[in-house]
Amino acid sequence: MNSEKLQSLQSKALDIRKLTVEMIGRLGVGHIGGALSIVDLLTVLYYDIANVDPSNPKNPDRDRIVLSKGHAGPALYSVLADKGYFPLEEIKTLNQPGTNLPSHCDMNKTVGIDMTAGSLGQGLSCAIGMALAAKIDKKDYKVFCIMGDGESQEGQVWEALMYAGNMGLDNLVIFIDNNGMQIDGMTKDINSIEPLTEKGNAFNLHTQRINGHDFDALENAINTALDTKGKCSLIIMDTVKGYGVEWVSSKGYGCHSMSITEEQWRNFCQKERD
Repeated sequence: MNSEKLQSLQSKALDIRKLTVEMIGRLGVGHIGGALSIVDLLTVLYYDIANVDPSNPKNPDRDRIVLSKGHAGPALYSVLADKGYFPLEEIKTLNQPGTNLPSHCDMNKTVGIDMTAGSLGQGLSCAIGMALAAKIDKKDYKVFCIMGDGESQEGQVWEALMYAGNMGLDNLVIFIDNNGMQIDGMTKDINSIEPLTEKGNAFNLHTQRINGHDFDALENAINTALDTKGKCSLIIMDTVKGYGVEWVSSKGYGCHSMSITEEQWRNFCQKERD
């Protein structure tokens, strides 16, 4: 990745972080930690890799992006608003009565959302269905599925991984946001999902492990996955919960869902603009 492209993606990721912090800050509370940890991935997908078009959000040939960890919806809403899927002003309505932006993603409410989420562990099964449909219909679109590491303790996830590996779904790329924390503690202390790389390989998945905040690593890993034929790809992203906002990340797993004051979000957004 050349320096101009890298700077552009870094700048865009900062814009998305500001929108995410503002959105949750206006509400006063929300799942900010796990939203911020996937901003860099979403930036690379939506502004670099994925075939998506806000002017034609239901294009049958578009790539699909399934946010299985649906509580990180504000990060995805920020991207969709920035790209013009819906008016930017709507970010002020997060989780308000009558909103099109519920706390967890809903494909029936929000333009640009490809799959409803909320009950953790189910998104991957839906993404596999989309990838199978593409194979059956002889379509070239790709499916990207973003999982959480705490979510990956669900048994349904491992059944789905086994099936994806067995079917060789090379049009499906699965990401695990491995920030090491979940709602009430460290993932390793509650129910460790390691060794992830070895497990991915054992399930016949093309498995890569990267720094999930490194734009070069993200782009290279995704392109490698898309170039890999005959195998479904798993990209394990080692990330930091609350990445990019020190007063969020410093809370540890306490930032899974936390209160945000008006002063905090306004100071962050203004400081970054300056």
